[in-house]
Amino acid sequence: MANRGPSYGLSREVQEKIEQKYDPELESRLVDWIVAQCGGNVEKPQPGKQNFQTWLMDGTILCRLINSLYPRGKEPIKKIPETQMAFKQMEKISQFLQAAEAYGVITTDIFQTVDLWEGKDMAAVQRTLMALGSVALTKDDGHYRGNRDWFHRKSQGNRREFSEEQLRQGQNLIGLQMGSNRGASQAGMTGYGMHRQIM
Repeated sequence: MANRGPSYGLSREVQEKIEQKYDPELESRLVDWIVAQCGGNVEKPQPGKQNFQTWLMDGTILCRLINSLYPRGKEPIKKIPETQMAFKQMEKISQFLQAAEAYGVITTDIFQTVDLWEGKDMAAVQRTLMALGSVALTKDDGHYRGNRDWFHRKSQGNRREFSEEQLRQGQNLIGLQMGSNRGASQAGMTGYGMHRQIM
């Protein structure tokens, strides 16, 4: 973690609320999925938010995770360097985030690099991984590994086909959400400037 001093006042309250959103049960499910998805040579971390952060912080596991969702040879991150340099590790996290967005995770579900690197918002990291798992399960392209009950399927589009005759009939209908002018009249209304003519 970065060298930060203690927070006080409103900053402390905000940080406490962020930390309350972290779900230890979800952490366990995400660790199981990442290990299943990446293969057997990934070791599980000890339970706990700090251990989960340390496990993911160098970006290597995240890069392997996103690469495992693609066919061999089509991986978005070609080279995953093993390094202890902080800026290189943050670069790997950033590459994972870009690849996750390209894979189909919506922008609002993606955490910021500092959320993981400094441990500022590990709940946001969990949300991103949940969204990634849901997209992978929904795609159902054979690359998802793990229990299918771990994630929810995202809803798919429900396209409808209408004939030309049905479309023409629909143009003649006035929807009630547009309102109605039935019974409306101008009785009792005076035109603009009418009071000036009386003088």
